[in-house]
Parts: sequence; structure tokens; C-alpha cells
Amino acid sequence: MRYRLTFVVGVALGYVLGTRAGRERYEQLRKSARQISQNPAVRNVTESAAQQGRAAAGKALHTVSERVGDRMPESVSQRVRTLRGRTGGEDDWGTSAT
Repeated sequence: MRYRLTFVVGVALGYVLGTRAGRERYEQLRKSARQISQNPAVRNVTESAAQQGRAAAGKALHTVSERVGDRMPESVSQRVRTLRGRTGGEDDWGTSAT
């Protein structure tokens, strides 16, 4: 999913940078993107995907921790403890970190 999103963003960016239609077309694209991103259905899907990603990351962390255990370098262990200690609120993408 991440690669598909990266591809779509790259295509959109390439189109915007490569278009000869000028500022008017750019503004149309920007307005359309804003409308799509503010659509409640799109926002719900992105929030759901973010929550599923967090759940998958938590499972992966648990599995790796069980298998690696004490063999993990202290710097990595410290970073994991720091991330586990994060409180709720919003992440860098503006979605809740619950």
C-alpha cells in the first residue's frame, strides 16, 4: 500500500511539474486534491488504514522483541522504550495515535 501511494504521489507531482498548462491547471489540481482530502469518507479510510498500520507495527515489534530479546543493541532498546512511552494525541500526519 505504501508503495502504491508513493507511486501515485510521484505521478501527480510529475504531472504538476511537467505540465505546460500553467498556474490555472495547478490551482485546479490543488483544489481537487483539497476537496478529496477533506471528504469524510476519505478521512475515515485514511484513519482506519493508519490504525491498522499501528496495530501491524505493534505486532511486528512484539514478534521481533520475542525473537531478538537481549541481543538488541542498547541504543535500539532505548529508542523502542521511548516510542512505547509516547502518549496519545496526534502524530506527524495529524491522525490520532491511539
